[in-house]
Amino acid sequence: MSTRAILIGTIAAMAFAFAAQAEDYAVYESESSFEDVIDALKLAIEERGMYINNVMHMGEMLERTGKDLGMEEQIYTHADSIEFCSAVLSRKMTAEDPTRIVNCPFIVSVYQVPDKPDTTFVVHRVIPASETANSATMQEVADMLKGVAEGAASW
Repeated sequence: MSTRAILIGTIAAMAFAFAAQAEDYAVYESESSFEDVIDALKLAIEERGMYINNVMHMGEMLERTGKDLGMEEQIYTHADSIEFCSAVLSRKMTAEDPTRIVNCPFIVSVYQVPDKPDTTFVVHRVIPASETANSATMQEVADMLKGVAEGAASW
């Protein structure tokens, strides 16, 4: 097998692995500070008439529990997750399928990692294509999550 064929195969495999991961999580990058992106996320949620239930300081919790467990490696320099709700979307999606309660509340996370201190990441779970293809409501939920995350990352 030629070096070129091996290189093309390797690149294709890497692209497939990234695409598979990308199907589960949507990750956006920003050069803005962590604090600015968190503020932008809160604003993007509230501008859409949704209510913030909770801000979870995940980085602090993982740092604290890591020390308690003897796991000293720092994962995040900053990491918060914001839980929020849309009464309209939540009602519509659960009326279509009661098992969709698992999507409530919606969560978008913002974090920075030690090896990329000038990059702030925004991430949320992706609504599966099997859900959005069969439900206008779930497509609306997917679009809302994307819009909120992009709004935060573009700050």
